[in-house]
Amino acid sequence: MARILCFDYGAKRVGVAVTDDQRIISTPLLTCENKNIFDFIKSYLNENEVDLFLVGMPLDLRGEPTDSTSITKEFMAKLAAKFSSVKIETYDERYTSKIAKDSLIFLGKNKKYRRKKSNIDKVSASLILQSYLIRNS
Repeated sequence: MARILCFDYGAKRVGVAVTDDQRIISTPLLTCENKNIFDFIKSYLNENEVDLFLVGMPLDLRGEPTDSTSITKEFMAKLAAKFSSVKIETYDERYTSKIAKDSLIFLGKNKKYRRKKSNIDKVSASLILQSYLIRNS
């Protein structure tokens, strides 16, 4: 079975997570600067089979678009244009940054590690993806 690659797209960085081959569990993969994300994806697809891109959709507490929604949609449009053979879905990303911070505390990560936004981004992507897997199992 092909993997799912998940993106938590932000103004500066993109958190990336991936499923295992069986699509059972999500794992934080990396955090990438926006300018390098498409090179990373191309390289990843050369070595791994992926048939779904999952993009965290930023919404406010009422489920309405936020300032970040438009840049996320622009990213999705570029993603679709560059990798047209891979299906794209979105998933609500509300609260994932807060949950990611709490998870890092629970895991015993020190303050220096937790303050690094890139660590929060990749864990957030993994939380989005794991939530998607649970909902669609």
